[in-house]
Amino acid sequence: MLAVSAPLFAQALPPASPATGVKPPENILPVAPPQVAPQPVPLPQLSQPQEQFLRDWLAQGATQGLSIARTSPVSLTGDALVRTALDRARALHVGRVDPSDFLEVWALRPAAYDPLPAFADAVSADRLSQWANDLTPPYAGYEGLKKGLFTYESIRDQGGWPKLVAASDAATVRARLAIEDPAVTSNEKLVNALQRAQRRYGLNPTGQLDARTLAALNVPVEDRIKAIMANMERWRWLPRELPVNRVQVNIAAAVLTVFEGDNPVSSMRAVTGSPGNETPMLVSNIHSIVVNPPWNVPQSIAKKELWPKGRATLLREGYKIVGTPETGQRIVQPAGPNSALGRLKFDFNNPFAVYLHDTPARAKFSSYDRLASHGCVRLEKPIPLAELMMRDDPAFAGRIQEVIDAGKTRRVQLPKEVAVYLLYWTAFASSNGTMNFRADPYNWDKLLASKIEDSSRRAATTAIASKE
Repeated sequence: MLAVSAPLFAQALPPASPATGVKPPENILPVAPPQVAPQPVPLPQLSQPQEQFLRDWLAQGATQGLSIARTSPVSLTGDALVRTALDRARALHVGRVDPSDFLEVWALRPAAYDPLPAFADAVSADRLSQWANDLTPPYAGYEGLKKGLFTYESIRDQGGWPKLVAASDAATVRARLAIEDPAVTSNEKLVNALQRAQRRYGLNPTGQLDARTLAALNVPVEDRIKAIMANMERWRWLPRELPVNRVQVNIAAAVLTVFEGDNPVSSMRAVTGSPGNETPMLVSNIHSIVVNPPWNVPQSIAKKELWPKGRATLLREGYKIVGTPETGQRIVQPAGPNSALGRLKFDFNNPFAVYLHDTPARAKFSSYDRLASHGCVRLEKPIPLAELMMRDDPAFAGRIQEVIDAGKTRRVQLPKEVAVYLLYWTAFASSNGTMNFRADPYNWDKLLASKIEDSSRRAATTAIASKE
């Protein structure tokens, strides 16, 4: 630092007087050169057709899930219009809600984005329409939600749907189903129409109007719209390109999907965090697999669930108590068939100490309600997943069960790290455009929808103020 700073200091000292040759006193402190603030990039000037395009485009915020109500065309002009368009561009590209307003467990953070350079180029080349189309996430999942949003807003504008009761007659139930499912016909068996609805809601397709099906059908259309809005926003948090080979977990649906070449190649049921023990949204890379892992019980779980059993009971159940009362004690469950982590643990870096793992408790996988963990993701088929990840390692390819049977705890590094995405999808469209919904177990949809609406309202207020 001294070597770098010396020339600056030397330049800051006044030179010797040419008349007297007297040098300035050495005890005068050097003065750093003044800092010049960077000049703001000027906003591009718009033609009248460009201004009109932007005003019409800004009025379409509801179609992108940025506000609940459709708005009138914006009457802004000049720099105020440009600044508002840039704000909208940022919202469409990385999300309407500022990351500073995220919950801690919404650890999926969008990348920084400055919309001005691309906007200026688009104005100069007179291609604002293409610029606007390129702002939204380039995923079929986002476009499916956009179309679904239009459908459910139309249902809302036509009065929504009636509330059913357990004693509703077949004609009433059929009419209700037809509002969301155009395939329902008057001569179709009601059980078939109910099964389709149950599959759309992630329920057991019994074909009966049971309590859970009734509750799903009675969710107000406004709440379905908020769910779509929230999921569109989550799509905006994702990078523009996803790794073509990745593991993706839908937390709300408790399903894990493996992608290769950007195509889903396998999926399995999972068990994700129960309400109060939420599985966080995040992105990371699986770097290793622990075979026959012991379970170092987190202090929060130990305090709430294990220590109350008493020391003798814990020892009888096979737990080990490590440490002393003076230095601190922790509970460890040794590796084995009864370990809560099962035989495999898939490790990836994250601040929440969550991971994917096996489990000896298999019954939950046959349930349609699989949010029951402390935050980690339990896997229905961990061995096939491990085999897939290790197939390029000649020392372990096809040998995962053999390594497990050896009984030793060992960490196996993956030949290549695998991206893992823990995401919260409660609304998504099928390939045929049919909207599917899952319950919102963490109540994140309404919260996020309200944050989107509040952010959009603040942006609109700022736009009006900049006009005045």
